[in-house]
This record gives sequence, structure tokens and C-alpha cells, in this order.
Amino acid sequence: MRFICGLCLAGYLCAQSPAEKLTLDQAVAEALEKNLVLLAERSNIAIAEARVLTARLRPNPVVSVGGDHMDLLGTGFNDLNAGGPSEFSLRTDFLWERGGKRRLRTEVAEAARSVAQLQFLNSVRGVVLDVQSAFVDALLARDSLALARENLSSLNQIVEINAARVKAGDLAEVELIRSRLAALQFETSVRQAELKLRAALVRLQTFLGRSKPSPSFDVAGDLSRAKAAPALEELRTSARELRPDLRALNRDRERAEAELRSQIAQGKVDCTLGTEYRRQQVAAKSNSLGVFLNVPLPVFNRNQGEIERARQERQQIHWRVGALEAAIAAEVENAYQQFLTARSLLEAIEGQMVGQARDVREITEFSYKRGEATLLQLLDAQRAFNETMQAYNEARAEYARNLYLLDAVSGKAVTR
Repeated sequence: MRFICGLCLAGYLCAQSPAEKLTLDQAVAEALEKNLVLLAERSNIAIAEARVLTARLRPNPVVSVGGDHMDLLGTGFNDLNAGGPSEFSLRTDFLWERGGKRRLRTEVAEAARSVAQLQFLNSVRGVVLDVQSAFVDALLARDSLALARENLSSLNQIVEINAARVKAGDLAEVELIRSRLAALQFETSVRQAELKLRAALVRLQTFLGRSKPSPSFDVAGDLSRAKAAPALEELRTSARELRPDLRALNRDRERAEAELRSQIAQGKVDCTLGTEYRRQQVAAKSNSLGVFLNVPLPVFNRNQGEIERARQERQQIHWRVGALEAAIAAEVENAYQQFLTARSLLEAIEGQMVGQARDVREITEFSYKRGEATLLQLLDAQRAFNETMQAYNEARAEYARNLYLLDAVSGKAVTR
């Protein structure tokens, strides 16, 4: 019986999946491979590739087979009715594209493909920032849960001490009840922190492209700090050179230039060259060859509307480039100021508040155990310590988010 129970326990333990811990780099790599938004954006590149293939194709020749003056009604061709003779023809027509239309439309398609590739990189930039922010949120939730458990453990020790003192007659029972009530409040905080951690991990897995979140999923790492702060001018230069959305819009401006040239070329008429072989039957029995040239007369339609549309589109993109450059400059400036604020707040909390809050809690706890401080003083010290440490964790998380934001707004997130 014990052997069977042992086998059952071993099978249960094997069935439990081990905790899956991902580092930030692993999470970003998985998101780049499986994120559904990126998969959809990546398909735009394949669509653009297909359009390039279409643009390179030449017009198909046209083959026509015909029969004329056929005696299908049984009239009978003779000298009296002067009907016929029957004729059979085989004709081929080739469209001659003038003005370099094929070359120009290929340039437009290739430029559109480059725009799709750069837009995909911009989507990568956004997804990477989302994953980094969600990863930081998960680390913050994990640290907040650890803090809540530490506070609960500390207060449970006080409850045990108070229970022993009440049993020994050194403490009123109402003091024990108050300490137990405070412990219940901290236990509620632990449950809330656990819920926030689960929600943060589920949100992160959504960005990773997982349709079904894993209950054993966890994050590895900590809210580390950068050793050196980036310079503002360096961020501005990187944003102007590396931002894929700005590069995509500049490439789209080149596409608009090519589109205008292509539409101007479309205004030039194309010629159709044709050859025809004709066979006459019955009395004539002759073979003949014909050559044809069809040239449309551009009297009314010279593609004026599409040329003007392409010209206005080119001007529109030019304005959009200027607007995006101004927006990026403001975005870099705001992100840098947020970073400086987050760094200043973190340094202030680290240098002035964390150590003092911990010392006050330890001193008050020691005094309470010796009967020199009240429970209210202990709870006030514990609450001040908890608020300080929570503010410290949030400041570390905000500092990390701003570091990742600087990488995103400068375009470095998609070049590393």
C-alpha cells in the first residue's frame, strides 16, 4: 500500500510542470517570434514582395483566331451570288509600353516594399517597449508581493510574542486581538499582491503571443539600474537617424516621387503592334500577311487626374515628414525629462528614506518587544516602512520604464 501511494505521489509531482522563468531578453525574443501583431505586420512585407513581382511583369501578348465569310448557312458560293471566298486568320498583338512604365512602376513597388519593412521595424519597436514595460510591471508586482509577505511575517512574529505574553499574564488580551486584526489586514494585502502579480504575468504572456497563459510562468531578474545616463543630444541624433517610423516616412516620400514619375509616364500613349496571317479558301486559295500599328490619340485623357493626385500626395508626405520630425523631437525631450525626474526621485528615496524607515521599524519593534513602545507606534512604524519600500519599488520600476522608453524613442530598441 505504501508502495502504491509512493508511486501516486511521484506521478503527481512529475505531472506538475516546473516553474518557467523567463529573462527579459528571452521574453523579447519570444515576442518577436510569436506576437500576433508582428505576425500580421510581417505579412505586409510578403504582400509588398508580391506587388514588386507584379510590377516587373510585361503585358501578355494577345492571340486572335478568326473565320470570315463562312458558308455555314448553306448558301453555296458561286459566280452568280459572288459570295466568299471563306477566310481564316491568325493574329498576334503585342503592347509596346512607352516612357519606361515598367521600370517606373517597379521603382514604386520596391519603394513600397522598403516602407513596409520599415513599418514592420516600427511595430517591433512598439512591441519591444510593451514587453519591457509589462516585464517591469511583473517585477514590481513580484517585489510588492515579497514586501507584503515580509510585513506579514514580521507581524505574525509579534502576534506569537503577544500570545505568549498574554498567556504569561504580562499583556492584556485586547492587545493580542489588535495585533491579530493588524495581521489579518496584512494578510489581505498579501492576497491583493498575489492577484496583481498573476494579472501582470498574464498581461506579459499576452504580449508574448501566448493564447493560453501558463500558471507556472514567472519572470527572472530584478529592477537593475543603468550605470551611466544617456546624453540628450545623443538621443536626438539617434532618433533622427534610427527611428523606423521617420525612416519609413522618408522612404514613402521617395515612393511618392517615383509614383509621380510613373503617372507622368502613364500619360504617354502605348502602341499595339500586330501581325496577321490570312488564308482564303475555295476559289482564291491564297495566303496573306498583315502588319498593324494601333496608336491611341491622347485628345481627352492624358492621365491629368492621377498626375495631380500623385503631386499632391508628394506634398502631403513632405508635410508629414516635417510634422513627425517635430513630434519626435518633442517625444525625445519629454522622455528625457521623465527619465531625469524618475532618477532624481529614486536617488532621493534611496539616499534619505529607505534606511531611515527600516531603522525606525526595527527600533520600534525592538522597543515593543521590551514593552517600551505601544502597538499603535509599532503599526505606524510598520506602515511607514511599507509605504516607503513600496514607493522605492515603484520608483525603481519607473526608472527602468523610462530607460526602456529612451531606447524606444531614440530608435535604439530595434538596432540592438
